[in-house]
Amino acid sequence: MRKTSWFNVVSLTTGFAFLYIPIIILVIFSFNKSKLVTVWAGFSTKWYGELLSNEAFLDAAWVTLRVGLWSSTIATVLGTMAALVMVRGGRFFGRTLFTGMIYAPLVMPEVITGLSLLLLFIAIGLDRGATTIVLAHATFSMCYVSVVVSSRLSTFDQSLEEAALDLGCTAFDAFKSVTLPIIAPAVASGWLLAFTLSLDDLVIASFTAGPSSTTLPIKIYSSVRLGVSPEINALSSIIIGLVTIGVLTASIASKRAIRRQQIEERRAIG
Repeated sequence: MRKTSWFNVVSLTTGFAFLYIPIIILVIFSFNKSKLVTVWAGFSTKWYGELLSNEAFLDAAWVTLRVGLWSSTIATVLGTMAALVMVRGGRFFGRTLFTGMIYAPLVMPEVITGLSLLLLFIAIGLDRGATTIVLAHATFSMCYVSVVVSSRLSTFDQSLEEAALDLGCTAFDAFKSVTLPIIAPAVASGWLLAFTLSLDDLVIASFTAGPSSTTLPIKIYSSVRLGVSPEINALSSIIIGLVTIGVLTASIASKRAIRRQQIEERRAIG
């Protein structure tokens, strides 16, 4: 077993400190009594109460949540279908172009993606709003889903699906009963990744959002330009808490699913 060196310990500690100390400071100052976010004046939870009565932030949060749920679901469906084509489709005319179009948004600057989508929506006469944000977020996040799902499909044992076909299942039934449950952790990971990207996006949403569909990142950015308020610290702390709970829940569910799958495979072999 390789011995841990002091250099590795110091590097790892420095990296985690650089990443998480600002977040810890933000959470601490969300309980600050003072209006000045850099001056500690005592413990208080009043800014959380102020946040709950701020209709602008609540409306933006509802728009962001609704957009995230719809866009991530659409992206998961389309991304899974694209992954099946890339892994199971074999060689077909236009495969290189199709693969390039899937991977292009991963490296495309968000400014270019947002501007191109804005021009598209204007050209087809679609008014900017929650619908255009959903379409924009689903467009670029489905690429991430396809990468995650295709990596799982590439290691999938197709003999299990072939056995289901030999037992009389149709192709759709075999996919629904055999393939989908096995790749479900990857599909769920893709959905969570798409949902996170939607919640975090600012650039593309700023191009495709309308006056009545302000997302939370846009609202926070516009508020921060006038000065950081303690309400933003409270809002950020709530988001951090929700993300932490979501990551832990997804991690536990994924480990249980993998353990259950391993047990079922052992039983099938035995």
